[in-house]
Amino acid sequence: MLAVATMTPVTGCGMFGGGPEAAVQAFLEALTAGDVPAAAALTDDPAAAAELLRYRSALEPLAVRAEGLRVAEEGATTTASFTLSWDFGAGRIWTYESTAALRDTADGWRVAWLPSVLHPDLGRGQRLRLDTQDAPVPAVVDRDGTQLMSSQRVVTILLDPAVADAATARSLAASLQAFDPTITEQSILDGMAATPSGRRARVITLRGPDHDSIRPALADLPGVGTVEDTRLLSVDPDLSSPLLPGLAAEVENLRSAEPGWQVVAVGLDGVSEVLHTEPPSAVPPLVTAVDVDAQRAAQQALAPLEQQAMLVAVQPSTGEVLAVAQTPAADREGAPALVGRYPPGSTFKIVTTAAVLQAGAATADTVLPCPGTENIQGRQINNDDFALGHVPLHTAFANSCNTTMARLAVDLPPDALARTAAQLGLGIDHVAPGMTTLTGAVPPAPRPDQRVEWSIGQGEVLASPFGMALVAAAVVRGEAVVPVLLPGRPTTSDRTPPPLDPAVTQELRDMMRETVTAGRATALSDLPGVAGKTGTAQFGDGSRAHGWFVATAGDLALAVLVVDGGSSAPAVQAAGRFLEPLLS
Repeated sequence: MLAVATMTPVTGCGMFGGGPEAAVQAFLEALTAGDVPAAAALTDDPAAAAELLRYRSALEPLAVRAEGLRVAEEGATTTASFTLSWDFGAGRIWTYESTAALRDTADGWRVAWLPSVLHPDLGRGQRLRLDTQDAPVPAVVDRDGTQLMSSQRVVTILLDPAVADAATARSLAASLQAFDPTITEQSILDGMAATPSGRRARVITLRGPDHDSIRPALADLPGVGTVEDTRLLSVDPDLSSPLLPGLAAEVENLRSAEPGWQVVAVGLDGVSEVLHTEPPSAVPPLVTAVDVDAQRAAQQALAPLEQQAMLVAVQPSTGEVLAVAQTPAADREGAPALVGRYPPGSTFKIVTTAAVLQAGAATADTVLPCPGTENIQGRQINNDDFALGHVPLHTAFANSCNTTMARLAVDLPPDALARTAAQLGLGIDHVAPGMTTLTGAVPPAPRPDQRVEWSIGQGEVLASPFGMALVAAAVVRGEAVVPVLLPGRPTTSDRTPPPLDPAVTQELRDMMRETVTAGRATALSDLPGVAGKTGTAQFGDGSRAHGWFVATAGDLALAVLVVDGGSSAPAVQAAGRFLEPLLS
């Protein structure tokens, strides 16, 4: 709704019927009310005035106000002065002084029309336009201020199906293979076939320098076109993480919070003259918890793996997410490191053991049987081709004895595993600014046979690498860790479970350390202070398995998952490649 201000003369002797003050006041009332025909009719050139005054409506102000009307006569010249104020909403106010000459015509007093009546700097043939000014794209930096992302030139390659043919697709694929091995002649042809008539098919978006390197090869290909734009991308082209899209979205939110704006006069030649400008608020760099050295180490650790593999590293003391890396095969699935749902296998024995210790069912030194195979509650449980006989619980844990854990779980309360998993951060939902995550799911196990499967991370127990990294972090910290990607932007969690008993936490730390020094992860025994838990999780028909490893080292916790890895060995090796440069 337009707000019309009542204008009170500041000078003069008041309004006289049909006099100059009455004429200009009527004009301003019509202008502020948005009644363009009425305002134009009160000028000496209604056609010209109406053409320009229409831009008053085109600017779509919430309100226009006119105040401080003054009419002065000097000889034969009568001039009105007034203040115009435009309210475009969201605090955008444009206020300025303007003047208008008044003429006594045969039809009575009229405003002598000139564009300058609307604004003193407006010339003939110019029109008004309101522009929004986006804030400059702020950089995204890591915890130490190293730049992670900045605005980069990108080029999208398009293909016109009406012009391109198989030969074009073949040549284009050959040029693009170095940037995306999944692009083939057939994939391009399929994309063309699926493109609606009259439109061009999008093939790929490249960084500017990458496109420039193949520009000559594309120049003579029929039907190939390009569109340039800018996009927030990693400064280092080799730096890749499923965290980056979420950070880019956060930057856009920051930029749109307080955009700048300006009013310009646009001439017939298209040249613009700024009449008023309010620059956008400065947007500081977006500071993240990411450690660029840890991120690079995570990517290099996964580089030898061709299948889907993921690594997540967090800082237990703060919950800050230090690194999230995926192989290209995993990237094609989205962000499985953060939101994937996989059986955690024997890494879940951290939860099972904590539940056993908290229930008082055993201590770390309780001697228990570890047969190579055992039928427990109708489920045939096997170890990985080994039997330990009777050993302390800590030895069974370090060597990942399935039969020991399954037998212990039978007598636990139905909700013990779910409750303990939450104490270690698994199954808690977090809303963390900058990232979308799922930790996993551990439903109650009312039946003993369910507890048998749950105990070794099978059945309905599911976890993401992100969730298992938080489990490892909870062992270091002694309580569920709340993840943080943007320091200063708090994470909200759907619950806050009580911490673990400190004695239980210490026993878990000792057992995880023994896993590295004398158990299933001795390949890492040369790395100082590393503790961990291996995991092999069957999936499908049970003939294939994912490989897991979770680890801690000082104020660092991580989880590695190698999908269809067959055993935990590839995950242990990847963890070693990650930790070695960080601990040396």
